[in-house]
Amino acid sequence: MPTFDIVSKIDGQTLDNAINTAKKEILNRYDFNDSKSTIDLDKKTNEITIVTENDMRLKAIQDSIISRMVKQHLDPKALDFGKEQYASGNMIRKEIKVREGIDKEAAKKIVKQIKDSGLKVQASIMDDQVRVQGKKIDDLQAVISLCRAGDFGQPLQYINMRD
Repeated sequence: MPTFDIVSKIDGQTLDNAINTAKKEILNRYDFNDSKSTIDLDKKTNEITIVTENDMRLKAIQDSIISRMVKQHLDPKALDFGKEQYASGNMIRKEIKVREGIDKEAAKKIVKQIKDSGLKVQASIMDDQVRVQGKKIDDLQAVISLCRAGDFGQPLQYINMRD
């Protein structure tokens, strides 16, 4: 039976390139002259840490990261913006988590939408991905277009199409 998997992954190297480009862009901007702003990407925990002086600069750094991700063909929906925390002195720290894998709630929404569509396929949740099986490849392609039209709060990729 033909199958495919619905996953949510971010290419680590491409993300690293986007963050490094955003760092260079911020360091070269005039309004960040004499700034102690830093952007760090922890590859093990998939967390971006921003430390800067005020909210205006924090917003500018976030916008720069998002624009660089879009230019690198990464979906900014994968970023989970947390709350700002006040670091030592007058500095503001913000940790942004990079989501990988489909969480349980989103997986349930995907499976429910597939079942409600009336297509003759079976969808099952496997850890952090959803596997879809069907007798016809056309039905699987209809599921892919259905999922692309829906908004599940995170970017989705469709891999391992097997016949």
